[in-house]
Amino acid sequence: MLSLDIADIPEGKKIYFASDFHLGTPDYKSSRKREDKIVRWLDSVRHDAHAIFLLGDIFDFWFEYKTVIPKGFVRFQGKLAELSDAGIPIHIFIGNHDMWLFDYFPTEFGIPVHRENVSFTVNGTKFMTGHGDGLGPGDRKYKMLKRIFANKLCQWAFARLHPNLGIGIAGAWSKDSRASNAGHDEVFHGKDEWIYQFCQEEEIKEHHDFYIFGHRHLPMDIPVGKNARYINLGEWLKHCRYIAFDGKALKFEAFEPEGDFKIATLNETT
Repeated sequence: MLSLDIADIPEGKKIYFASDFHLGTPDYKSSRKREDKIVRWLDSVRHDAHAIFLLGDIFDFWFEYKTVIPKGFVRFQGKLAELSDAGIPIHIFIGNHDMWLFDYFPTEFGIPVHRENVSFTVNGTKFMTGHGDGLGPGDRKYKMLKRIFANKLCQWAFARLHPNLGIGIAGAWSKDSRASNAGHDEVFHGKDEWIYQFCQEEEIKEHHDFYIFGHRHLPMDIPVGKNARYINLGEWLKHCRYIAFDGKALKFEAFEPEGDFKIATLNETT
């Protein structure tokens, strides 16, 4: 786990967290509509953004060849460039769908890409954040696949494929993902939620006030012990949730959601 140095939030500013945009799925038309919404959201927060954290699966698939990146998403990328050039710190985390982000965003936009969880303290409040895939017990099949996909030799071999073939294969693979099946409702597993169990284990080792992750496609706000909370951001295919922290209070917000969705807790869904 990495430690970040984040300056304290001045009066009137906020840190924003969002996750799981899954740009590119399930088809071009709906992805473009979602991209426009994300750009509107970024425009809506730029006036008071102290920093923006995007917690993985920003793209439903991404692979950077040496001189080629996936087609599309230019409005989203342009907005990130605009905000970064305006001096707003942006942090991107890799997810299980876009773990092959490499140096394009750091080089072109000055935006760091994080490959593991990070910890930081701001205004006396301590955070741990990341995408959330592969955390906690279980999910052994995925953890094995993640090790394969993160292997440098496997990445080199995939890069030898022509982009038309490589991105075509990846596109066919991603159609089986839950993001592509937007009508599927995630099931809340209560105390058996793997990321929640991970947060409990980490809280025993070192206290954090907030554990913020994505990946699960289900908004959650769960107490971890007496003085910590695990928050999952859900996704932007339907929920369109994000979190804003002003240095004092942390709030779940929604931006043009596709319905009236509840936030899962251990005691009830509200």
